[in-house]
Amino acid sequence: MAKFYGSVGFCDMKETRPGVHEEVITERKYFGDHIRISRRLESSGNLNDDINVANEISIVADPFARDNFHKMRYVEFMGARWKVSSVRVEYPRLILTLGGVYNGRQA
Repeated sequence: MAKFYGSVGFCDMKETRPGVHEEVITERKYFGDHIRISRRLESSGNLNDDINVANEISIVADPFARDNFHKMRYVEFMGARWKVSSVRVEYPRLILTLGGVYNGRQA
């Protein structure tokens, strides 16, 4: 198993002005292991196929990650940010399944 160390982005909704809520991203660093590393191409209506990874990363969860796993948006892996498509809780670890490239807000 390969080792992992990288950033995980958590999204929280904050009121920036009265009646206006925006996403605020907080990044935290985690250690873990790569459980599965794979990729797939998905054909779409675009000229080029979309690249998706189907990687699973197991991170050692601190109390913040355990309490906020539902707010995880992305994982930085191999120089790109990838969407967290699912989280499986196996405390003290969280198993993150990654999907396509994340193009949303960043920290």
